[in-house]
Amino acid sequence: MLNKLTPQSSFAKNVLTLMTGTTVAQAIPIVITPILTRMYTPEDFGVLALFVAITTILGSVANGRYELAIMLPESDDEAINVAAMGVLIATVLSICLLLPAIFLNQYLVTLLDNQFIGFWLYFVPFVVFLLGLYNVLNYLNNRKKCYKDIAKATVYKSVVQAAVQLGVGAIKATVGGLISGHIASNLVANTRLAFNVKRQYSLANIKWVEMKRVAYRYIDFPKYSMWATLSNTLSYQLLNVLITTFYSITTLGFYSLAQRILGMPATLIGSSIGQVYFQQATIEKNKTGKATKIFNATTKKLVVLSCVFFIPLYFVLPSLFEIMFGDKWRIAGEYAQIIVPVFIVRFVGAALSNTNNIFEKQGLALAWQIALLILSIGVLILSSVFHLSFEDFLRVYTVVTSIHYILLYFLLKFVADAKL
Repeated sequence: MLNKLTPQSSFAKNVLTLMTGTTVAQAIPIVITPILTRMYTPEDFGVLALFVAITTILGSVANGRYELAIMLPESDDEAINVAAMGVLIATVLSICLLLPAIFLNQYLVTLLDNQFIGFWLYFVPFVVFLLGLYNVLNYLNNRKKCYKDIAKATVYKSVVQAAVQLGVGAIKATVGGLISGHIASNLVANTRLAFNVKRQYSLANIKWVEMKRVAYRYIDFPKYSMWATLSNTLSYQLLNVLITTFYSITTLGFYSLAQRILGMPATLIGSSIGQVYFQQATIEKNKTGKATKIFNATTKKLVVLSCVFFIPLYFVLPSLFEIMFGDKWRIAGEYAQIIVPVFIVRFVGAALSNTNNIFEKQGLALAWQIALLILSIGVLILSSVFHLSFEDFLRVYTVVTSIHYILLYFLLKFVADAKL
């Protein structure tokens, strides 16, 4: 009986391993969020969302996207040199970011229209470096199928974030508690993955000549994928930044909680499936020139899981938010209810998005991401011009973005079938 319940395929086993760690990691924020929403104000969550938006935008391209190429070389020596190039780029970028953080601090505060973000801008370069380092370490572990170690790092990250946010909040609940927890969690996750990489790879094989060679070999990643990723990140995170300008920091606080709760299934299940899909689709592509089999199988899993979770959730979101997080957070549940369709289609498309990287179709990914950025920001600007309420903006945004993600899926299918 036990053997029948245990996943038999390597794909299912690997997904389950990652998902188990992620489940524990996500269970912790779910448990403490009702406490945090009663400790901290919507404005505090808005400032946190603003800080996360800034660091995520920069962190998404901190390695020039060379971390994606770590999975592709046959030899570990080439892979570790690709990783070294990614870390070098992240280091240079972080040092460069110190200049505006120090000398343009007040200007940025005025530009962002939030006085509370000023002090935390000094920490942006450090967090961007941590995010870049995590990207590299995560793919090095994924290459070696160290799914248990990735899962453990995810759990440690969640535990530390919860402990700091609750601990500081118990003493004095200000936005500093939320942001400090975010920073500490990234530091701990990197430390855990770094120890594992040291055991799995020979760092002595990192050579400057080899770094330059692989940088040229995989130049399409910074040339195309970096800008595609930046456009994708901007389409979500720049939206958060602009919401504070067009609406208010409180509105961003409500919206960020809605995004955070709806994004949990993608983090919990979608990212785990996506990581394993990346690894196995790469193998199938190297053998057959296509990734049709794993693409179709993964699609079925994602569609079923997406519908099973999001459709029932749609009908209870406002009441659920009110019960879990307090009366004042019901409006966040109403926002979440409006944008559910986006998360249904994004759950599928995001997990399969590395298909473009596997087939080195970075140019196609770039075009799609730029279009997503233009559509997202365009909808927000038009909403401002026509004086739409935030709820009406979300409705228009949901329709436009959902259609765009459906188009992405069919493009990815053509790529996986080697027809594009």
